[in-house]
Amino acid sequence: MSLIRRLFKWGLITGIVCTLVIAAVTLFYLMPRLPDVNSLRDYHLQTPLRVMSRDGKLISEFGEQRRIPLRIDQVPQHYINALLSAEDENFYHHYGVDPKGLLRAAVRMVQAGGRIQGGGSTITMQVARNYLLTLDQTFIRKFNEILLSFQIEQQLSKQQILEMYFNKMFMGHRAYGIEAASQVYYGRSISELELPQFAMLAGLYKAPSRYNPISNPKRSRERRNWILGRMLKLEYIDEEQYQAAIATPVIARFHSLKPETSASYVAEMVRQELFDTFPIKDVYTGGYRVYTTIDSKLQDAAQLAVQKGLLAYDRRHGYRGVEKSHGVDLSVEEASRLVNRTSILGPLHPAIVIQMNQESAELMLRYGQTATIQFSDMSWIRPRISIDHLGNKPEKISDILSIGDQIRVRRAYSDPNIWYLSQVPDAQGALIALDPKDGAMIALVGGFEYLHNKFNRATQALRQPGSNFKPIIYSAALEQNFTAATLINDAPVVFNDASLEDSWRPENYSGKFFGPTRLRKALYKSRNLVSIRILREIGVKSAIDYASRFGFNPKQLPRNLSLALGSASVPPIDVATAYATFANQGYQVQPYFIERIEDSFGRVLYQAQPTTVCANCDYVRQKDEVDLAQTELPDTAVVRNSAMVALDEALDQENGQINTPVRPITHLPIAPRIMDERVNYIMHTILQDVVKKGTARKAQKLGRSDLAGKTGTTNDQKDAWFSGYVDAMVATTWVGFDQPKTLGRNEFGSTAALPIWLDFMEIALKDVPEFHREQPDRMVTVKIDEQTGDLAPAGDPTALEEIFREERKPVQRAQPKSNSSQTKNLGQSAAPEQVF
Repeated sequence: MSLIRRLFKWGLITGIVCTLVIAAVTLFYLMPRLPDVNSLRDYHLQTPLRVMSRDGKLISEFGEQRRIPLRIDQVPQHYINALLSAEDENFYHHYGVDPKGLLRAAVRMVQAGGRIQGGGSTITMQVARNYLLTLDQTFIRKFNEILLSFQIEQQLSKQQILEMYFNKMFMGHRAYGIEAASQVYYGRSISELELPQFAMLAGLYKAPSRYNPISNPKRSRERRNWILGRMLKLEYIDEEQYQAAIATPVIARFHSLKPETSASYVAEMVRQELFDTFPIKDVYTGGYRVYTTIDSKLQDAAQLAVQKGLLAYDRRHGYRGVEKSHGVDLSVEEASRLVNRTSILGPLHPAIVIQMNQESAELMLRYGQTATIQFSDMSWIRPRISIDHLGNKPEKISDILSIGDQIRVRRAYSDPNIWYLSQVPDAQGALIALDPKDGAMIALVGGFEYLHNKFNRATQALRQPGSNFKPIIYSAALEQNFTAATLINDAPVVFNDASLEDSWRPENYSGKFFGPTRLRKALYKSRNLVSIRILREIGVKSAIDYASRFGFNPKQLPRNLSLALGSASVPPIDVATAYATFANQGYQVQPYFIERIEDSFGRVLYQAQPTTVCANCDYVRQKDEVDLAQTELPDTAVVRNSAMVALDEALDQENGQINTPVRPITHLPIAPRIMDERVNYIMHTILQDVVKKGTARKAQKLGRSDLAGKTGTTNDQKDAWFSGYVDAMVATTWVGFDQPKTLGRNEFGSTAALPIWLDFMEIALKDVPEFHREQPDRMVTVKIDEQTGDLAPAGDPTALEEIFREERKPVQRAQPKSNSSQTKNLGQSAAPEQVF
């Protein structure tokens, strides 16, 4: 007994000493070195940059970690129950540590020779490990984890701990947090999932790779069913729910990020702008939201219009053949594997021919889907020999396709169950639409498909605008001493210049000459020789100075008379910006595409301040001012009056964290007037005549009387343009090859570019009422003689009405049936005029 007492005494003393030593080590060594739990109150999750449309639709996401943080009240209770059943059934009953779980972990540690083997961690302990500690499996780390768990439970509520947990954890395929995982595996928000999917996601925490439902469906199903069994045992579900859930097949598959609107070119512009202009260090991880000026409805309409237009152009110029031929011995399984590795390009799906008969071909599409195309739907198919020459129509489907051929198909626009043979267009196009009141880009398409070619033709391509540039030249003339009735001779002219290898003999497209022509008619008929004579009269330097007001770079404008025919190389965005001035009655605006930037807490860091048209006011009131009334704002947070203000006052330069929000905007800078309003009105009526009786008559199909615009075609039909507008919107479309070459002898602005503009505007203007301008003061409308431009003789039934600035109205009356005129009439010689 004495021996037992001594042993007990020594054991007690040893236990007390060990306890004191552990307490001392904890108090004086471990505790001071623990991370500050209070930092969890302001924890920052790596959240990707999200680019949004102005109406809140997702355009794109940039960042290594896909994460969409949720509040706990946004998470279904079934998921919370599945999570607790899988990871910590006593979560609501412990203070950070589960003794039973720790005991099990200790046994495994002893069996493993002292190395931590995992297990025993509560949700709180996992939060401590993932937010504040390393993932090293050591005893010291585990002990620190326990200490921190107690502190976390004292500082944070159970709800806060759960929220931190399900937003932080890695769940495979670059998905962090439950919402991102739900999108990746099921393509839906977690609020749209059902019990079997909740259990499947809850099973990923233990080992995202081992229990991945995509790569390991059998193992993941076993894990899911185990969790469902735990839920049944814990009475979260009943027997009927359990049986139905375990009988549900695994339906998870990889879902890439699905933008809610197609604006990949805009997303890349935003990404580049953030790096080039804003001093934000954590662009990809800070959870910033960039709201663009893009309208999702109009953007989708623009994307569809460009793709339809390019496909229609491509069909007119023949079939170039299949993309690849894999041979007739290709198995269905191999066909499926090959097609799954090929990207969808816009509306064009990859497909491989797996069976054929005389009338149709059966195709293997992606993910095991099949489709059938009919020979009767291939009437457009003729082999392309050259851009202007096509081969004979095929007599049977085998003349076009063979088993093993890889092709492109698209769904019918009217019926998604019907598929047509197609091909990726080799021509390209662009569309950009602006709000003429402030230059906001409301739609932008830089090519047929961003994945196919990332070059943004709307902003980066330098192309000749052709006749699209003529309204600039004519407006410059109207600002001087020309009127819409001025006669200019449409006659041959030869320019002899020592710098040229040969004489320059410009012509109208028709090859005809029409003699003295009124300025108005010359523009809406797009007469080249008249344009050249006008430019020669007003002077090239004067025209370049005038064009620079509209946003054109003077360095890109040739200093010779070819400028009259649009020989400059300019991006489509510059053309659209220029036409915005015609649309907004003569004001200069600057295009912009970032409306505001918010941090991960929704605080506004940047708000655009575009120059805005406001003819009769000193400032423009913001429509939807940011409500920051509850926030105390220092003076340094005022947004400065610049297009892209640096955020150095709003960003902490040391760690890139936001420290002050931005003041709400109460006024915007006023757009300066760059055109005489009366000249603008005259030009507007001429551009309306282009639609009514000129080269853009096809636009009348929209059934509106307020449309105005101008076609453009360059030499050899290398570029096709249309720029047009109503009061509320201006849009420019361009079609051409990236390496300039002819589009074909019958392709013009009116055939290649205008149909794209019409398809876009048909949707864009659906709910936009017509608007007709009032004629400005100090203008008069008089009847003139069509042949001379002078006042028409009294009672002349052929007289035309024309608009003049009051001081420029004609005073001379034409003689009945006389062709004489003292109105400006340039170069009326019958023989070619020689210019040296």
